[in-house]
Amino acid sequence: MSNLLTHEEYKAIAKDLALPLNAYINGKFAAPKSGNRMDTVNPATGEKLGDMANCGPDDVDYAVTKAREAFDRGDWSRMHPSERKQVMIQLCKLMDRDRFKLAVLEALESGKPIRECQLTDVPETIDCLKWHAEATDKLYDQISPSGDDALGLIVREPVGVAACVLPWNFPLMMLAWKIGPALSAGNSVIVKPAEQTSMTALRIAELATEAGLPDGVLNVLPGDGPSTGEPIGRHDDIQVVSFTGSTEVGRRFLKYSAETNLKRVVLECGGKNPALVLSDADNLEHAAKHIVYAALWNMGQNCTANSRIIVHKDVREELVERIFGQLKEWKTGDPLDPTNHLGAIVSKEQYDKILGFIETGKKEGGKVIAGGKAIESGDGLFIEPTIFDAVTPDMTIAKEEIFGPVVAIIEVSSDAKGLALANDTCYGLQASLYTASVKNAHRYARALQAGTVSVNCYAEGDIATPFGGYKLSGFGGRDNSLQAHEQYSETKTIWIDLSDDPIDEDV
Repeated sequence: MSNLLTHEEYKAIAKDLALPLNAYINGKFAAPKSGNRMDTVNPATGEKLGDMANCGPDDVDYAVTKAREAFDRGDWSRMHPSERKQVMIQLCKLMDRDRFKLAVLEALESGKPIRECQLTDVPETIDCLKWHAEATDKLYDQISPSGDDALGLIVREPVGVAACVLPWNFPLMMLAWKIGPALSAGNSVIVKPAEQTSMTALRIAELATEAGLPDGVLNVLPGDGPSTGEPIGRHDDIQVVSFTGSTEVGRRFLKYSAETNLKRVVLECGGKNPALVLSDADNLEHAAKHIVYAALWNMGQNCTANSRIIVHKDVREELVERIFGQLKEWKTGDPLDPTNHLGAIVSKEQYDKILGFIETGKKEGGKVIAGGKAIESGDGLFIEPTIFDAVTPDMTIAKEEIFGPVVAIIEVSSDAKGLALANDTCYGLQASLYTASVKNAHRYARALQAGTVSVNCYAEGDIATPFGGYKLSGFGGRDNSLQAHEQYSETKTIWIDLSDDPIDEDV
């Protein structure tokens, strides 16, 4: 991926961008049938970017009809796997061609810093799609051990129409996590981006058509939850919904499925993720670097953000000191300035929610040792990176997902108490563990109740490892890895009788 451009170059790209503001259905942009629109806003300036389509039930019906027609035609679903792979790889090439425009589009609508969009989100999106593309003609079906008198074939088939409902915190990356395996398997796909961040998904759909994806195979419906999300969840001709977002909304998709066609539902939901620092942790500078990154990456608007720092009393003082040292590098400001590591909060609603958590933390006795307030910047939505010390497990900021640049430090008197506290949550998405002992690394990683545990670092694994959660953090499947392909496929057994024995009509 190319090096960063200058602030002025990014602003020039932003000035010349043509913004996609309509749905993308059956290979072309289409205005919503109802005429309903919603504002899409740059959270760094408060500037209205445009009137985004707010699709309704009629748009959902139309998109699903076209998706089903495309699936039944078979020009994608029955295309040779190696040919599907080539179309997806061509899409990746077009995305690389337009990488600067995609990064700016993402930064404008989400408030994410351009350096993150350019150096992380865009290249990882391309790599993810390419990885799943390459898997398309390398996934084998199976033959059962059925003996000489029969042949048992176990084959995968695409489910039909798959819906992907995206969050606003990683619009491009979450798009790739879902459409990569869904398209690879041969499905037609309906994408509902988050209402705050729809434009990059729309642009990718347009590029997919340019790459040779048949009309109707990839459709993007911007809209809010009641207008677009619920009709998708209730549609009888959608076979699977993959959703990333809050646990509250995830429950709704399970309800919609139960009340309609029992479509498969895959959920990746919230987290209150711990960084557990044991008494024997020795490289505290390294730990502090990863802890700060884990807490602040994407302004803390991350489902795996390590918002609880659970640290043994013997190493707490030094760790806090080193965390302060790391904070100096995290400059907040204009997302299009590549020197900034932190940008704007995605929306006024989220901004107010985060500030409310900060005030609650203060009232309940938490000690603010860094940040703690909004950054005045016109109509921009900026909040200082905030660290609370002297936090107790019963405080709101220690229990509830904040989804902002706010971290709580909780001191424990023993490693065993730290482990118990780390697991004392309704969530179980990610956990980080810091220790100098190989034995403790294995024992505590096994004991932590999370779908991903990173040891002596903050990580979510990579594209080859399954990603999802325990408890209220996940349900029904995993993103990433070859396991992700399974949720967009049906398994069929074909049993062929090869015996020469005559049928005994008396039996």
